[in-house]
Amino acid sequence: MAVNMKGKDLVSVHDLTTEEVYQILRTAEYVKMMNKTGSRFQPLSGKTLGMIFTKPSTRTRISFEVAIYELGGYGLFLSANELQLRRGETIADTARVLSRYIHGIMIRTFDHKDVVELAHYATIPVINGLTDLLHPCQALADIFTIYEKKGRLDGIKLAYIGDGNNVAHSLMYAGAKVGMKVTVVTPEGYEPNPEVVNTAREDAAATGAEIILTNDPKEGVRDADVVYTDVWTSMGQEKEHDERVAALTPYQVNPSLLAHAKQDVIFMHCLPAHRGEEVVDEVIDSPRSVVWDEAENRLHVQKAILALVM
Repeated sequence: MAVNMKGKDLVSVHDLTTEEVYQILRTAEYVKMMNKTGSRFQPLSGKTLGMIFTKPSTRTRISFEVAIYELGGYGLFLSANELQLRRGETIADTARVLSRYIHGIMIRTFDHKDVVELAHYATIPVINGLTDLLHPCQALADIFTIYEKKGRLDGIKLAYIGDGNNVAHSLMYAGAKVGMKVTVVTPEGYEPNPEVVNTAREDAAATGAEIILTNDPKEGVRDADVVYTDVWTSMGQEKEHDERVAALTPYQVNPSLLAHAKQDVIFMHCLPAHRGEEVVDEVIDSPRSVVWDEAENRLHVQKAILALVM
């Protein structure tokens, strides 16, 4: 390994160096090749990953559970209802106890502060599977997919369009680390977290990346190599659904909008997709769409992360 990441937490892509980001991508490329050839790669034999879920999941649970199994380890599913967290035990005490039993923790939850606190008190690696603020594993899988499809990351223009949410935040962090031009296109009032924007721009200054915000959909996707969107209403925002649809409908990714991007543009979506809202069938099912490769790459990138930190 060019970079030793053993014992490192993955709370945010911002916390990684550019070298560590590329170490994850190179390792993902290797484990994906091993997977395709049917070769065994089991560096985590005898290791146990605790997977804490307070927020439902399809891709996160399945990809992490398969990843730890294929790496030779064991995945222990821990729902919030089965932990003493729901009965008043502190996150700090939970972190201390789990550190005596298992070798790594992945947590998917609502409040980002919970992951930060868990990582602070645990003596084993903690991986952020998703919070309301960030989705680092998704963003790393995304830039891995872009690298596969475009052959490079430096100078690539990614236009994220929709709600300035946790996915948008992590894409800005990831793009900043590898020299991409990330344009986040949102309606007024749906812009990304200003603190995240400022931090991403500080990271971008070191790599020549650009972080741009705009409210103009056509201008935002103009000459984009990648157009990316996500659901308009995330978990916990269901009461805002009608209001969000009204505000975000002009930001739907459809053939008319995509026509402003480059001719060889690829379309990405972290899934699940609400077809007919943020994207139409003609785009997500088109040859431009790489969403299924992107979803598969969650497995390979997360295997790389687990192998490196555990």
